[in-house]
Amino acid sequence: MASLGRSSAVFAAMTLLSRVLGLVRDMLVARYFDVAVTDAFYAALRIPNTLRRFFAEGSFANAFVPVFSATRTEHPEQLKDLLRHTSGTLLGILLAITAVGVLFSGAIITLVASGLGERPDQFILASDMLRIMFPYILLISLTAMAGGVLNTFGQFGIPALTPVLLNITLITAACWRHYHGAPAEGLYGMELAWAVFLGGVAQLALQLPFLYKCGMLLRPRWGWQHSGVRRILKLMLPTLFGSSVGQLTVLINTYLASWLVTGSISWLYYSDRLVELPVGLIGVALGTVILPRLSALRAAADDGQFVRTLDWALRWGFLVGSAAAVGLIVLAPSIIAGLLYGGRFDAHYVVMTTLSLRAYGIGALFHIMVKVLAPAFYARHDSKTPVKAGISAMLLNIACALVLSHYLAHVGLAAASSIAALANMSLLLYFLRRDGIRLKTASLWFFLRVLLANAALASILLYLQGDVADWLGKTAFMRLRDLLLLVGVGGMSYLAVLLALGLRWRQLQPG
Repeated sequence: MASLGRSSAVFAAMTLLSRVLGLVRDMLVARYFDVAVTDAFYAALRIPNTLRRFFAEGSFANAFVPVFSATRTEHPEQLKDLLRHTSGTLLGILLAITAVGVLFSGAIITLVASGLGERPDQFILASDMLRIMFPYILLISLTAMAGGVLNTFGQFGIPALTPVLLNITLITAACWRHYHGAPAEGLYGMELAWAVFLGGVAQLALQLPFLYKCGMLLRPRWGWQHSGVRRILKLMLPTLFGSSVGQLTVLINTYLASWLVTGSISWLYYSDRLVELPVGLIGVALGTVILPRLSALRAAADDGQFVRTLDWALRWGFLVGSAAAVGLIVLAPSIIAGLLYGGRFDAHYVVMTTLSLRAYGIGALFHIMVKVLAPAFYARHDSKTPVKAGISAMLLNIACALVLSHYLAHVGLAAASSIAALANMSLLLYFLRRDGIRLKTASLWFFLRVLLANAALASILLYLQGDVADWLGKTAFMRLRDLLLLVGVGGMSYLAVLLALGLRWRQLQPG
């Protein structure tokens, strides 16, 4: 279990670096590009990002890692053959998908963000951007497969570090635009699309030397009929919806936001990105680390240790995730003002993005718990159950989004996503209990301690934050400085209250 803790810490540290650079990237893009440009860019980026979750981080990883891990344990002599045929099959499928995307980028934008059709310049820009960015799906999916291999071999740092390269290319593009200035007429921003493409190339290239060191840099072979590939596909196809329901809801939100006022897509994007920070640091880190272990424990029929491992991850997810959600909700105006205010991102945009961040923040803990719970099913080669939960949550999201966006505009779309995340988490917990997996997690007193600590955290942050209007009068350096101080004081206060309430390290260990 200690190794899990170290692996989670390494993954979280690398993810933190990536997310910090991601915040820098979003800050620069918000400052240097008009919302008409960023609406087009983020609408186009939603397509490769969604498919990335389908074929890379979500569906494929959750199917590939258990099969690859089990093969390494049970039939190590077949491991390279499995990888050759899996990589070749994935490459062939993605080449076909990429070709369709490049050829029909305009039609895809119409499906995903048809509201941009009312603004022809934005629509054309989004279509051109998508054409350049679509190969990113191919590149990042191969990167994810390489990362899954490295994770199985106990290497979590490099795969977690890989997203840094995309952030670097986008930061470079934003700085280039700032240096050259915006044109007097018309829309611009194609440099952002090229940055995404080059970022995908760099991410894949970074993984290759480490695959070579593991002896896993192999020539791909088409293997549709290969038994291992068929097992992966059998697990993968149902999870296309189940593991990526969060991205599907975001895609739906993008479609509906395209019909709202200009800026709605960008406000939702920035809010969603900020919520993804704790989800990535906590939920994805824990889920990524425990999946190979849960798969190995399932293969060894060690049900007791299986439950204890899942318990351990849930306990940490709740402890840290609940505090992150409180921080996002309470500090939303300070976060937006501290990170994004300035340049082309004015005070009105701060207010609009703050509202959607608070609505998204309500669901942050639920998204984290879904990331932790889902591997329990994938490790048991049960991909159908998460699908049921995911589709149910997605349908609920659509219904809530249609109703709430009518009254609350883009804030209603964010709120609908949080409601769907709560439903998804609740269903996964129900199905685990139905399958006989009795999670102990911790005592009622543990949860009470955490809730009391979060109440104290919210009170302290509200008091220290002060009047949001004062934040806009500060310099960029002062805003960022004060935001970091708030986060630091809040974190230490949360820990101090937990210790005062009697929470100890041993209570976070497997029981």
